[in-house]
Amino acid sequence: MGVVTDPARAAGAGGRQGPKQDRSRATRQRLLEAAVSCLAERGWAGSTVSVVAERAGVSRGAAQHHFPTREDLFTAAVEYVAEQRSRALRALPARTRPETVAALVDLYTGPLFRAALHLWVAASDEPQLRERVTELEARVGRETHRIAVDLLAADESRPGVRETVQGLLDMARGLGLANLLTDDSARRDRVVAQWGRIVEQALGGDG
Repeated sequence: MGVVTDPARAAGAGGRQGPKQDRSRATRQRLLEAAVSCLAERGWAGSTVSVVAERAGVSRGAAQHHFPTREDLFTAAVEYVAEQRSRALRALPARTRPETVAALVDLYTGPLFRAALHLWVAASDEPQLRERVTELEARVGRETHRIAVDLLAADESRPGVRETVQGLLDMARGLGLANLLTDDSARRDRVVAQWGRIVEQALGGDG
């Protein structure tokens, strides 16, 4: 005798699976957000899986179900940070180039970038983590450069334009590093304003 499938029961099973998947995604999201917060506030040494799980309101076992190792958790957290940064970039409305320069710098001086910096420091002493983070950051760097080119309407076929865009991103990264120790906002505002003028002059009538 063949197996008879009850459509109602099948639909019910599918319906039960949906909420379970939603809960799983929500748990993963909480863990990633907690990992980012812990890195920004405690650094690598103070950001254990147990600490992150407690902050996320889940058990250590649940955390390890999603991320079997500490390296898995924090590499995923940096990828999450990168995705958030990219999403913020893509969501920027059309602006003048100086305003775009300021918006790019904001990404490198906020809590998301601060968390990424802590992971970079940790990766310098953790060979397994270093390989994964280096690969991820290379991809993020390429994407950030591409998005910046689009936002600035930069024509990289012109001599010096690519270097100008990369110099802007390097400058923004340096300001993010400086911001770790002190509130450097007053000096940063002057530097950003000057870079806005430099970019506008270097890119000319591309926009």
